[in-house]
Amino acid sequence: MFRGLLLSLLLGWAFTAAADIAVPPLTGRVVDTTDTLTNNEIGSLTRKLEDFENRKGSQIAVLMLSTTQPETIEQYSIRVADAWKVGRKNVDDGAILVVAKQDRQVRIEVGYGLEGSLTDATSRRIIDEDIIPKFRTGDFYGGISAGVDRIMQVIDGEKLPTPKSQQWENPISASDLLGLIFFLLITSGVLRAVLGRLVGSAATGVLIGVVAWMIIGSVAVSVILGLIAFVLAFIVGAASGGYSGGWAGGAWSGGSGGSGSSRGSGNGFSGGGGSFGGGGASGRW
Repeated sequence: MFRGLLLSLLLGWAFTAAADIAVPPLTGRVVDTTDTLTNNEIGSLTRKLEDFENRKGSQIAVLMLSTTQPETIEQYSIRVADAWKVGRKNVDDGAILVVAKQDRQVRIEVGYGLEGSLTDATSRRIIDEDIIPKFRTGDFYGGISAGVDRIMQVIDGEKLPTPKSQQWENPISASDLLGLIFFLLITSGVLRAVLGRLVGSAATGVLIGVVAWMIIGSVAVSVILGLIAFVLAFIVGAASGGYSGGWAGGAWSGGSGGSGSSRGSGNGFSGGGGSFGGGGASGRW
């Protein structure tokens, strides 16, 4: 009899474990498996979270699903955090807002690096004051948006490492950038012919610097590229004494060909390797 009871308990435990809800893949900053949010709402939240990450460095993600049963939302959320690894590695500045619509529960999961500012008590106030009141009226987008806004305000008060340059996260690739610069270098001969060697070379440097800034978004890199273009245009202009259509294919071919891969290359979103320890708070509406 004892063996039969033990076997029943083990089988029941195995069935429960097997029935755990799978963690969905991190396909974006906002993952809604319930189809509650519209595409426009997801897009608006995504842009807000992306802009915040670019400015502050911290990553915030939103997950909306029907239920976490048979697990509690706390158990499920930490599994999500372990799988998604939101936040920067060794900074651990990630936060995840998990909404279990059918269970009528919500949780803010907080990374190690934010536990000093986004405390359990603060997380609970955000849930009670900003999220739940809107959820109770059926305004899920409004509640999520308000909660995200408040989370970002709190994180803004935390001193975190400066985000790395986002220059190669632009949808325009490095090869596109070099192609544009190549074209401008070809036209530099025309500028020198019309404006003179000194002014034409300066105009070439300015144009390349402006284009680089518009594409890369880094003032320092743009200034460096502009100066390089000016010097090369001036030197080649002095050597050739005329149009320098061959200069772009010669002198510039040995220039900067730097490229880089990034987790935010425009083809999706992934966590940065952040760690979580169960900090945060939960609530029910």
